[in-house]
Amino acid sequence: MDVVLLSRLQFYATSAFHFLFVPLTLGLGWIVAYMETRYARTGDETYLAMTKFWGRIFLINFAVGVVTGITLEFQFGTNWSGYSAYVGDIFGSLLAIEATAAFFLESTFIGIWIFGWKKLSKKAHAAVMWLVAGAGNISAIWILLANGWMQHPVGYTIRNGRAELTDFLAVVTNKFGLLEIVHTIPSAFILSAFFVMGISAWHLLKKQHIEFFTRSFNIGLVVGLIASIVVVITGDLHAVHVTETQPSKLAAMEAHWDTQAQAPIVLFAVPDEANERNKIEIGSIPGVLSFLGYHDVNATVTGLKDIPKDERPPVLLTFVSFRTMVALGTLFPLLTIVGFVLRKRLVESRWYLWIMLFAIPLPYIANEMGWVLAEVGRQPWIVYGLLKTSQAASPVAASQVMTTLAGFILVYGLLGIAGFYLIANFAKKGPQPAADNA
Repeated sequence: MDVVLLSRLQFYATSAFHFLFVPLTLGLGWIVAYMETRYARTGDETYLAMTKFWGRIFLINFAVGVVTGITLEFQFGTNWSGYSAYVGDIFGSLLAIEATAAFFLESTFIGIWIFGWKKLSKKAHAAVMWLVAGAGNISAIWILLANGWMQHPVGYTIRNGRAELTDFLAVVTNKFGLLEIVHTIPSAFILSAFFVMGISAWHLLKKQHIEFFTRSFNIGLVVGLIASIVVVITGDLHAVHVTETQPSKLAAMEAHWDTQAQAPIVLFAVPDEANERNKIEIGSIPGVLSFLGYHDVNATVTGLKDIPKDERPPVLLTFVSFRTMVALGTLFPLLTIVGFVLRKRLVESRWYLWIMLFAIPLPYIANEMGWVLAEVGRQPWIVYGLLKTSQAASPVAASQVMTTLAGFILVYGLLGIAGFYLIANFAKKGPQPAADNA
């Protein structure tokens, strides 16, 4: 295996594992902040117990996420020195802002929240949790802006053989990055909501702490319903922008080979990249792809055949990841709408509680597939239209990358087992006795 492929596999393994924990941090922080605010305002001890219970899970998840995320930034120097040398002036500045203006603040506020229970007033302590949640999301915003620039580079000039920043405002207002923000962060809220609902469903099925977990479930239900609707809307807007900026990704997403007006959408296909066709097509609907891409059924959509072979992304993986993400993204609002109808008789609706328990992994899968689509669909470019992935890798031996890849898989595997075990263990135990929450 060549060093480029191994470096890509290593970055995928570490980033995909890291992103198992990021969405829950982004969404659950706000939910815990809301619960603690309700306690601060009402003095209701149930909300205090909810804050403590979900807060402990939040802290475990945050800790594992931090540990797994730090190594990613080192890889830009060890595995992707060509990339760092070429676009470091732009990409590096965004990462630096993320670390100094958001991540360090989030870590500081978390320390205050952990050790400030008996030192701060109820309202002040709740305010700190809002700051924790806000700082975490600000951190994500800067990362997404950096990725948005990689997807659609703006505000730069090529000087002395490298990209240099010329317009910082253009970078931070990049439409691609902004659409990633309004799509990715609500997706994290969906994951957090389904996590809360799923854990609550488990306890409700056992008829444990009924009031506690009914309240928790209903909070997750509201968050999940709103977030899932937002994701559907922003997903459509994002797809339109992808059509404009990355026609090769759109063509691969839909396994669309021939440039044509009134382009059809195919519900299911088996792409044959060697022969530039689909071996199997099911559910071809004329004009739908044109409408989804341009909001015009008569619009012409570029096919893969009109894109140079060396600039096409892997079609099968892009197609499958997009279909999986869309299917799950359609399911989430349906499940939350059903839950909203059943919210006053949750305990009696055991069939629905079972569904929500087993639905916990689904937002994780949807989020991972979304990032597979974003990154694989951009290939062969690491910075779309500007720098190819093959040009960005470090000049190191393949054996070195293979060794570190094996090490990452081993260490991250053990860390993941430990992290998920602790989360599952706390979730299974349920809320602590009232005396422990004083």
